[in-house]
Amino acid sequence: MKSLVALATMLTMAGLLTAAAPLGGGVPAAVHYVGHDEVTATMAKGGPIVSDPGLVVLAQRRGAGEVEYHDHTNHVFVMVEGEATLVVGGTMVDARRTAANQMRAPSLEGGTTYHLSKGDVITIPAKTPHWFKEVPTKTVAYYGVNIESE
Repeated sequence: MKSLVALATMLTMAGLLTAAAPLGGGVPAAVHYVGHDEVTATMAKGGPIVSDPGLVVLAQRRGAGEVEYHDHTNHVFVMVEGEATLVVGGTMVDARRTAANQMRAPSLEGGTTYHLSKGDVITIPAKTPHWFKEVPTKTVAYYGVNIESE
């Protein structure tokens, strides 16, 4: 039930963000119902729950990783389990382009550090480096709403 409430909250946020800023792709393009069994299974392995042109809702569970930077992807992260240190902004160290609209790097210099835990929500605009620097609980579960901009 909590998973469904979190998913409904994210889709509502995505709708509000869509109304607040003109985005391409007409998000969401369709009504999506995803049952809690499918949400739970996807959260266990990570991956998309909803995938529309311009809108992707992910369920993730992972440890620390590399810095990410997306030219057109705006994030809304809703934390559902675990703890993480997320650094946002700053300068990417040894950045490399890994896809047409994405860069990665091993670390950041500067930026703002946030300690995230269950129930927290954070938004990250496109063109903003972000890094799950530490995951003291070894894993962290969060929903990621990815909204594509032009």
